[in-house]
Amino acid sequence: MKMEYYEIYRIMGLKIGYYRRLRGMTQEQLAEKVNISTAYLGSVEAPNIERAISLDTLLDIAKALDIPAYKFLKDDDV
Repeated sequence: MKMEYYEIYRIMGLKIGYYRRLRGMTQEQLAEKVNISTAYLGSVEAPNIERAISLDTLLDIAKALDIPAYKFLKDDDV
């Protein structure tokens, strides 16, 4: 991950966690739906861990949460 994008990834991870909890899902449930490990999802959501995420994974998460993917990138929601 390029350090210039660190804040974008951090906010995106926080939003993923927010929408996951809003849907009443655990990290384990979402990870299973998206076919990723719970540890990976946890590191994506953690605000203090530098973890990049692929566009495919972001789109899979958006689909699993029934949220348009752009919501994770906008900085004016949540």
